[in-house]
Amino acid sequence: MTDVLVPGGRDVRGSLDRASDAERGDADAEVDPDTDACVVACPPHPQHRGHRGDERLRAVSDVLTAGGVDCLRFDYGDWDEGYGERADARNAVAWAGERYERVGLFGFSFGGCLALVVASDDGVDAVSALAPTARLAPDLDAVAGMDDIDCPAQVVYGTRDDTADWEPVVERARELGVDLREFSADHFFVGQAGKVGDAVGEWLLGEL
Repeated sequence: MTDVLVPGGRDVRGSLDRASDAERGDADAEVDPDTDACVVACPPHPQHRGHRGDERLRAVSDVLTAGGVDCLRFDYGDWDEGYGERADARNAVAWAGERYERVGLFGFSFGGCLALVVASDDGVDAVSALAPTARLAPDLDAVAGMDDIDCPAQVVYGTRDDTADWEPVVERARELGVDLREFSADHFFVGQAGKVGDAVGEWLLGEL
């Protein structure tokens, strides 16, 4: 893992999990030390203790790095009603885009909404949103933004989620033919972080 200071005028710090540092599961495991792909991972709401060490982000990162793709997990700068946080995600994507040929984007909850919004106007190669809330503000709308996403997209959700307003996202994703994965889970996927990591990580590996 490498510490990263994401440029852009806000104090945005991240952890770059490298595929070359991933533990090999067996003697025949193949991990490319010179990967040309990276996934930027957006944490949940920073005012509700969301941070880059979130277990769902780590679970996805573990699958990615084991499969030969780096993962940048970052913390947002000072709270800015979603707008500064959108800028943070964009800047993290730009940072990755300067260093890798292919860039994916992933987010959980608040971060899932941001990932879909940012993917609608930034050049990413794949985007996955876990339990995304539908909108953070009238002009930070994941449902509307999905119409402008021109890369492969995935939405993963829990049917027992009564925290996030995820239903409008899933409905629009279904209309657009976006890859959907359903879990019998609450918003936090309690006890299922590993399964979530597999579902998201393997999909992103397949697209990147």
